[in-house]
Amino acid sequence: MRVEKIIVAFESETTCRRMAELIQAGCAVGCITMRSCGEVKRMVHKSRLTVVVCGYKLTDGTCEDLFEDLPPECSMLMVATQGQLDLVNEDIFRLPAPVSRSSLCASVEMLMQANRQLGKYIRPRRNEEERAVVEAAKQLLMERNGMTEEQAHRYIQKQSMDSGARMVQTARLILGDEF
Repeated sequence: MRVEKIIVAFESETTCRRMAELIQAGCAVGCITMRSCGEVKRMVHKSRLTVVVCGYKLTDGTCEDLFEDLPPECSMLMVATQGQLDLVNEDIFRLPAPVSRSSLCASVEMLMQANRQLGKYIRPRRNEEERAVVEAAKQLLMERNGMTEEQAHRYIQKQSMDSGARMVQTARLILGDEF
């Protein structure tokens, strides 16, 4: 069984380590610790992690700065003093410090469960290879049939919807042996 991972990010290295230890002791998750918004953003986009537990401030910005740059499928749980919690966006899940292990773990597990359920409804984005296949098919349609890029895109989209296939599958059919 694969252990799910989350990001734990706090300005203080000690706080970051302690929070990760609390979470790992009470939840069946692995923690990746970080201290800056930049590190978190890179890791979320690279590894598709969907839960970030953080403090009000990181070394290079606030949790709100970070929250604005996270993909919509990523949830944030901020652990901070009540005064700091009152200052942040209401879309950020909040937990007042000091926090118990049980409250922290229950909150993390709830966010992970919600993200798993949401993941069933969010269609994954195309990777670079799939984007290249769709672009090549549009280019072929534009050259062969004199279509604009928008017309070629709509054609592939409509053919995909009519057949119940993904756009990349339809694009591969259009390309045939050429790709």
